Amino acid sequence: MGWQTGDQRQLFYLFNLERRIPASHLLRRINPIVMQVLADLREKLAPFYSDIGRPSIDPELMIRMLIVGYCYGIRFERRLCEEVELHLAYRWFCRLDLDDKVPDHSTSIAMAGFATAIFCAMCSRRWCERA
Repeated sequence: MGWQTGDQRQLFYLFNLERRIPASHLLRRINPIVMQVLADLREKLAPFYSDIGRPSIDPELMIRMLIVGYCYGIRFERRLCEEVELHLAYRWFCRLDLDDKVPDHSTSIAMAGFATAIFCAMCSRRWCERA
């Protein structure tokens, strides 16, 4: 038994985030439902976004992050952003690649109430339409 004499890290990795999330994972199981509910979200919100000014945060990303927080009991926005940054399954569910930036927690605070209201309104409408 000896010490490693050099840095043996691989320079490039072939990594597929989709393959790393097991079929039995909670987020993989609820993803089809969330995709169905959020399918027309961008179209409905398009009139509320401006072409000038700072780029806005994707509302689907914010809603998906909030769902992760609800499912796993992450109550604080700062903690939620940290967890999404680190956890591969959370990144996959939020449709973030490995090098995509997670929104800052201060943005999450401002958007959380708005995203929650939109998601609840969309869910209730879908369930009312089915009945």
